[in-house]
Amino acid sequence: MTDPIDLYYWPTPNGWKISIALEEMGLPYRCHLVDIGAGDQHKPDFLAISPNNRIPAITDPDGPGGAPINIFESGAILLYLARKTGRFYGETERERIAVEEWLMWQMGGVGPMAGQAHHFLKFAKEDIPYAKDRYRGEVARLYGVLDRRLAENRYVAGDFYSIADMALWGWCSLWEGQQQVLDDKPHFARWLEEVSAREGVRRGRALHADKRRDPTAKPA
Repeated sequence: MTDPIDLYYWPTPNGWKISIALEEMGLPYRCHLVDIGAGDQHKPDFLAISPNNRIPAITDPDGPGGAPINIFESGAILLYLARKTGRFYGETERERIAVEEWLMWQMGGVGPMAGQAHHFLKFAKEDIPYAKDRYRGEVARLYGVLDRRLAENRYVAGDFYSIADMALWGWCSLWEGQQQVLDDKPHFARWLEEVSAREGVRRGRALHADKRRDPTAKPA
């Protein structure tokens, strides 16, 4: 039996990317909670795995050549797991390029901008209208890009579900907290509903949902 992958995790949109991927791919894993509110991400043992003190991270005891490997950065982990399993990465080089494009788009755009929107709209101690407007507006622009893409494709990289969808879903599912509207984004709304209904997504989202103190984080 394959030794389980060690997942270093907290229930956030970035953490969900990997819990969802592991569930979708059917890979055995052990979850190690890294309480980012308590500062666990700064502990030396975690920094040895994730030097940028961010979750998620994994340790795969059966890495390349059969030797253990630590991997940090959610996008790098998703690409690694997709290559390892041969799943959710497309069947052709053109499809893989599309997956990588939209995965990088999420990593460089949706994630950072939605994260800043959450911070300034919900958590910042100081009310900064410029920052609120800036990030609310940029998230709206990005979701418009996604809606137009999904008008022509069932999923973000084409007609197949991929790690790019897994990467996007968590942040997109929190659109209300980013003060967005979906009335003018019907294709985005259709995709969000379809991906949300997947069993792997529901299980990955439910992992330690109680730690989030979020009424929308209900067990599957």
